[in-house]
Amino acid sequence: MKVLILTVGKTRAPLETSLTQHAPDGVVFLASQDSFPVAGELVRDYGDGLRHHTLLVEDAESLLESYQKALEALQKALEWEATAIVADLTGGTKPMAAGLVLALTGRGVTFSYVGGKERDQETGRVQTGSEQLRVLEDPTARLGLREWEGFTRAWNALNLGMALSELDALLNRPLSPSEERFYRALRGVVEGLMEWDRFRHPEALDRLRRHLPLALAVAEAWGHGAKVRVLKGLEALLPSLEAIVEAGGRPSFALLQDLLANAERRAELGRFDDALARLYRALELAVEADLQERLGFSLKNPSTWPEGFPEALKERVLRPRGLMELLDAASELDKAFAQKGTLAQRLYREKERLQGLLQKRHQSILAHGTRPVGRGDYEKLRDFLFSLDERLRPLPPWPRF
Repeated sequence: MKVLILTVGKTRAPLETSLTQHAPDGVVFLASQDSFPVAGELVRDYGDGLRHHTLLVEDAESLLESYQKALEALQKALEWEATAIVADLTGGTKPMAAGLVLALTGRGVTFSYVGGKERDQETGRVQTGSEQLRVLEDPTARLGLREWEGFTRAWNALNLGMALSELDALLNRPLSPSEERFYRALRGVVEGLMEWDRFRHPEALDRLRRHLPLALAVAEAWGHGAKVRVLKGLEALLPSLEAIVEAGGRPSFALLQDLLANAERRAELGRFDDALARLYRALELAVEADLQERLGFSLKNPSTWPEGFPEALKERVLRPRGLMELLDAASELDKAFAQKGTLAQRLYREKERLQGLLQKRHQSILAHGTRPVGRGDYEKLRDFLFSLDERLRPLPPWPRF
């Protein structure tokens, strides 16, 4: 079913041209107080066999009301199960025409306008009998604005899979060479972030090194401030990613901070069970990274242990029965190497508080129970970690549009 949405002014001729040439199955008139009689005449003369509905714009000079009425007209067309919708902006006031365009762009609507070269010298109106119908392309469709809006929403919501889908939709459109380069490079950036989010750091770094500079260069050439800001923000995070990769799997505070940032992203998505599980691992990693940084060996890799490593602690370090035993063993290990006031020792001194904070994790589906973890449960443990040591802070969040 083809539906025509028609703004109505006081002049009938161009409206009749639109009606006869579009030949719709249904028409929704947008009329003002002054043009309402004209809509009535059109219904009388063209209404046979035609579904019709009239919406009255009380204040024809109001852009807001015109916008709202245009949305109502679209809803009516959809109620009629329209398969094609044309919006003709010829008649009515300028705010009525502007409201129609603002409301219906990016919604799969085709626009039209009745003009003509022969005009009345006094009024400037097209002379009757010389009207010409022009079909107008929705510019947002040509420019992919709807897909880009969908991409930025998905990016900001950390829905990277959906962001890729929106980029693919953009790449399937006719593009200029620079647009093609930008969207393909941006696709590589998103794929890099997906790898980063999965802790596949070498793969993430490889993709970002290849695609981020090109995407940023095109955005700068375009002068698109938001794109430049976001991509420069990612560029500023690359040294942290490089530090993780250069560590070659060894425990490091760069990796710990990345893990905490990953936990924050899970919490933003409402996945507090996953977020709290990451904090639990962060506690273990904090001890491992601290020992690696101070004493130069990996707690979980016996081949790196120095001479004099206490025999009694080996089994407890490699196969602890829980976090508290690991903290106890690491604290004893520091004492054996004459270390005082270490992170492991500070954590072990807080073991009673830690046990209380971790109770929700133990009761969750990811540990030994079925109880859901709430925002407050996550934030209490997170804030405890943040307050304990400056190194226990997440990397900056990925920038948003």
